[in-house]
Amino acid sequence: MRFTYAFVILFLLNCCAWAAKPLKGKAVLRNDSSIVQLKHFDDAELARLKQKPEFQYKSETTGPSLWSRFWRWFWHLFDGVDTPQHTNLLFIVLKYLFLSLGIAAIVFIVLKLAGVDVRGLIKRKPADARIPFTETLENIHEIDFDLNIDQAIAEHNYRSAVRLLYLRALKQLNDAQLINWQIDKTNAAYINELTNANQREAFAVLTRQFEFVWYGEFAINSQAFQNIKTLFSNFKQTLA
Repeated sequence: MRFTYAFVILFLLNCCAWAAKPLKGKAVLRNDSSIVQLKHFDDAELARLKQKPEFQYKSETTGPSLWSRFWRWFWHLFDGVDTPQHTNLLFIVLKYLFLSLGIAAIVFIVLKLAGVDVRGLIKRKPADARIPFTETLENIHEIDFDLNIDQAIAEHNYRSAVRLLYLRALKQLNDAQLINWQIDKTNAAYINELTNANQREAFAVLTRQFEFVWYGEFAINSQAFQNIKTLFSNFKQTLA
């Protein structure tokens, strides 16, 4: 340990002695004798270059773009929101809002490219009718209307109940010899066969109600069904 201290002291003393040693000789300031050749710009070449379009640096002052004006208007709506807490909350809400819109747009594009009916996914499909007949393809004289209507109402399948009411109205018109029911006729044909103007107008209303509910695939509730059922009951009384 003593040897280490002695070595450090001797090293420092040697450095001090070297630093204090005077320099030999005298500093001499010498002049630069090199020859400098001055060069000048070619004025003619500068004038020619100034005429080229790529060297025309003109600043054009234009107004803000539509995108900039939109964001200026958008942020102007929040001029009153100047506290740090409100500003942070606003940015968080906007961040997730735009993120959600972006994800929704991507999902929509992917589904459309895949051929998926997006509207069909959003629109709730009404309950399917579980009856083996239609208003044109089956014999209306072979249907037990009272039984099937009561069953449809019990199952809250009001669309099927409206369909059965319409088929029964066709049978009532045919039994009263006001129309000539045929398996291949359309609803419009039956309306045109009615000679009584009041009956024709009333049955046209029933036809629109039926087509709106059935072909429009609108799910109706109990109250709406009762209103439609009343129309069919009133129409039946006109046939008496």
